[in-house]
Amino acid sequence: MGLKMAADRFQQRLAQALQTLKLEHRYRHRQETERSGSVICRQQGRDYLSFATNDYLGLTHDPRVCQVFSEAAAEQAGSGASALIAGRSPALAQLERALAAWDGAESALLFPSGFAANAGTIMAIAGPRDAIFCDRDNHASLIDGCRGSAAKFLVYDRQRLDRLQVAMARRRHEFDLVFIVTDSVFSMDGTLADLNALCDMADQFEAQMIVDEAHATGNFGASGRGICELQEVESRIPVRLGTLSKSLGCLGGFAAGSHQLTDWLWNSARSQFFSTALPPALCAAAFRALQIVQQEPERRSRLQARSIRMRQLLAAAGIPSMKTGGSSADCRLNPEGSPIIGILIGDDARAVRISLQLRERGLLIPAIRPPTVPAKTARLRLSISSEHTEQQLQQASCAIAEVLEQSR
Repeated sequence: MGLKMAADRFQQRLAQALQTLKLEHRYRHRQETERSGSVICRQQGRDYLSFATNDYLGLTHDPRVCQVFSEAAAEQAGSGASALIAGRSPALAQLERALAAWDGAESALLFPSGFAANAGTIMAIAGPRDAIFCDRDNHASLIDGCRGSAAKFLVYDRQRLDRLQVAMARRRHEFDLVFIVTDSVFSMDGTLADLNALCDMADQFEAQMIVDEAHATGNFGASGRGICELQEVESRIPVRLGTLSKSLGCLGGFAAGSHQLTDWLWNSARSQFFSTALPPALCAAAFRALQIVQQEPERRSRLQARSIRMRQLLAAAGIPSMKTGGSSADCRLNPEGSPIIGILIGDDARAVRISLQLRERGLLIPAIRPPTVPAKTARLRLSISSEHTEQQLQQASCAIAEVLEQSR
């Protein structure tokens, strides 16, 4: 086969794969988005009321956070090296100490992204004689970390924890260490993991818990530390993962736990030491955002109130939000104050069509389709912010009800 023929076949394969995505209504277009506020986005010259970002506490545009970022960025743009070599700035070290203290952990280690923190941590600590039990609805970064590790990769359904218990009882003796890996808040429907039940199972079978608090950090718990705090299991979770890119409004991820954990990750997590460290400006901004989260709990209260109100408005219009975290009556797992609201559509093409019709009404509400969610569970996903107003929530709920009615 000649070089040109090989190149042509490669391009043909890409073209065919892209065409398949288009036929299945799973092709994603690139959009330039300019944000002029926490809940306002501009695309192609038009402003939209956005329910599409994870800026839950409105800190991406907070002037105090932006000022700290600007002052630090005026002195230095990038970190210039990996943290392992020469990129661990004083601002980065300060942020790590602050995250550990806030999380009640001995130590914390920063990564360039939440994805890097999740995948890198799991791949670094799970070995060839180990097993990982991973919730089927976990974020892709957790799933990729589990698959990329040397451990045996096993999947469980959080709605059938009895089956997980049977599987662990049957197979625990085969492995040296066993890990249970879960999101605390599931990003496609806003429901919660039952961390108490999982911790009890981990105790029973001498397993280790790994919990990703990405969508919970800043939003849940008396101090905003997340679901581990809310469900009072912090002391039972040896590996806690989080992100700076959602409620903290910045960029980056972190792992928190014992000194031994972060020392090992410092020496072995490839996504950390083979990546350029977070710039000082980002670290300074995240540190300021963390201070605001701690000093202004009213933001968290307002977010929960807005989330509850949006569910009330949707329910009044006959639109139930998705509840897949166990019994629908279990408010611990299906909290009304969760800022993520899923509206099940089912069909991919219909979900895309409804999302486009909402755009025509000035609303940015994404259609979530496979492979992000399982087949036949395409949905609208709303991300509520503490900065949404009552009028904006009413506007969105009315529009959703009208478009759904028209699409039947």
